[in-house]
Amino acid sequence: MTSLNDLRGLRQAPALVAAERQALREQLQPRLEACDWFTVGVMAATGPAALEALRSLEAALGWTALEADPANPVAADVPGPAFLKGNQNTGRFLLRPEPGLGEGILITGHCVANPEAEDTWGPLPLDLFHAGDA
Repeated sequence: MTSLNDLRGLRQAPALVAAERQALREQLQPRLEACDWFTVGVMAATGPAALEALRSLEAALGWTALEADPANPVAADVPGPAFLKGNQNTGRFLLRPEPGLGEGILITGHCVANPEAEDTWGPLPLDLFHAGDA
């Protein structure tokens, strides 16, 4: 079985079966609960795939949907490899073309009152939070 620790240092998220994805979500949940807010990095084959992964993550975790940063003119329809950087503190995300990346989601938890709770988890599979797999 894959643990959150096994993912550290990987360039790309591994393909996992449903039971492995569920186990990762169960390991991740208490770590997320210990944090106040998050930054998210999504590396995907296209802009729409990155945005879909972000929206699945937000829905599964009950997070308020981030808005596209109006200062970032790149449309969500980036046709090739893309990187999405989301920040709950600002409520915004940036999406840009980015060749040469693997695929996956990185979540960084932030907690001023408890810095020991802060960490970065991933790369998590893009489908980790897809509906119907909970």
